[in-house]
Formats: sequence, structure tokens, C-alpha cells
Amino acid sequence: MKISLAALVLFAAAAVAGVAQPQFAHSAATATQTITVTGNGSIDTVPDRATFSFTVTSNGDTAKAALAKNETAADAVVASLKGAKVQTSGLGVDPRFDEKTNAIVGYTATTTATADATLATIGGLIDAAVAAGADGVSGPSFSRSDRDALYREALTDAVADAKTKATALADAAGTTLGAVKSVTEGAALGPVPLALAGDAKIEPGTQTIGATVTVTYEAG
Repeated sequence: MKISLAALVLFAAAAVAGVAQPQFAHSAATATQTITVTGNGSIDTVPDRATFSFTVTSNGDTAKAALAKNETAADAVVASLKGAKVQTSGLGVDPRFDEKTNAIVGYTATTTATADATLATIGGLIDAAVAAGADGVSGPSFSRSDRDALYREALTDAVADAKTKATALADAAGTTLGAVKSVTEGAALGPVPLALAGDAKIEPGTQTIGATVTVTYEAG
């Protein structure tokens, strides 16, 4: 009876092992291999718009007088920026002090007007703003009116670059490239070289619109 019981236990253990082992082997055999790469794409283009900021400064004996005078001056500058997208900001008023006594001798009010326009018109707008009373000019900041469309082109190039890299890795590893498992987007705008000449002539140079994607492929 003891021998029969031992044999039964051994038989049961063998049966369990026989069922469990194929499941483990199946799991290991179906483990998915992947290849992850980063692809880059870029589009070189010439900007067609520029943004400049114009500062208007006014002095007055009181803060109220300085603000009123500055409002009139800023309105004249804004009116001169015909055809541009204009936004005013940076309105402020500060006291002016006597250097010897440190007493307040008046107030200075400042307004900043930002203008965005096509390159064909921005030169004339700078001259007009200065003539209207702007006493400070900063810029330019260049852009493309169709930047979103160009960025999508760069994205397409980045995905193609990722596939080329993944295919090369798969060939080198002796495997085949499968379906895409995931795609992650990441974008960057490159440097904007520029050159400025006299008489408000604007030379925008070349702008690079770049895109980056990280793609994971099945492999096997």
C-alpha cells in the first residue's frame, strides 16, 4: 500500500510538470522583440514675416500727465503701423529723481507696441513708426505664415528617417522589421540667421523648421 501511494504521488507530479512546462515554453517563444529609433526631418525655408517692438517714452510733471502724454504718443505710433498686426503691452510709469537731492522731479511713462507684418512692408513700417514718435526699436523676430504646413512636411521626413534607421538595424541584427507599435512626437525650431542693412532693409536669411519622432517597431 505504501509503494502504491508513492507511485501515485510521483505520477501526479509528473502530470503537473507535463502540463506546466509547455505553457512556459509557449510564453518564451512568443515574447515580442522591438526596435526603437529616433528619426529627424527638416525643412529649410525663407521667412516671409517679421515682428518688431517699438517703445514710446513720455515725461510729465505728474504720473497722470506722463500717462496722458504717452497715450497720445503711443496712439500715433500704432496708427502709423498700417496693415500690421499690432499689440500694445508693457505700459508703465516710473518716477524720475533729482541726482543730488533724490527728490521726485517728474514721471516717465512707457508703452511698447509690437507689430507683425510681411517682409515686403516691415521696412516702411519701421520708418513710419520712428517718424510718428517711437524712440526705441527692437527685433526682428522672423516667422513663416505657413509654418504649420511646413512642420507637417518635416514630420513626414522624420518618420521616413526613422524607418530607414530601423530597417538598417534589423538587417544588421539578422531579423525582420515588423509593424509600428508606437510613435512619439517631439519638435524643435532651428536657429534663425539674419542680416540687417541700413535704411530699414530686412534680410531674413534662412530658417530651419525641424521635427523629431521616436518610433518603436516589432521585430522578428
